[in-house]
Amino acid sequence: MGIIVWCVLFAIVIFFAFVATRMAAQNKEDGLHDTGLAIIEFGRAFPNEAIRQLQATENGQAVFVRLHDNKAGFMRNMSRHFSCHLIEPGRVRVVSSATGRGLVIDFLDAPSHNGDFEFVSAKEASEVALWLLGNYIAEPDKDLPPSNLSAANKQ
Repeated sequence: MGIIVWCVLFAIVIFFAFVATRMAAQNKEDGLHDTGLAIIEFGRAFPNEAIRQLQATENGQAVFVRLHDNKAGFMRNMSRHFSCHLIEPGRVRVVSSATGRGLVIDFLDAPSHNGDFEFVSAKEASEVALWLLGNYIAEPDKDLPPSNLSAANKQ
């Protein structure tokens, strides 16, 4: 009788250990790799912004969002919720990471999100940097001065 009780207790401990490791593995894999989830969550946070393109980091913990009017947004997995914000022009600093496949970004309005963001390739990192650089430039600065018109624009 005593050996049966010990076997049942051992089986219960093994079962709980299996369930705990599966839950830990699931939490570790959760992220923003699913672009559908990223679209829904960012759309919920900013319903008036039209999403043009998404670029997730290599680990899926952050997504950079290119919006329809060349603004940029950012979304980060905060384990129990997602943090979303629009990046205001001139309120972010970007430097290439040491690997060349990432960006070191300082968000001046949200310093808790500062960090090193690695992408799958250098091409993806440079594309996100261009979105952010496009976001740096004020609207009046985007127009060329009239003296620099090309021959095609002169009539």
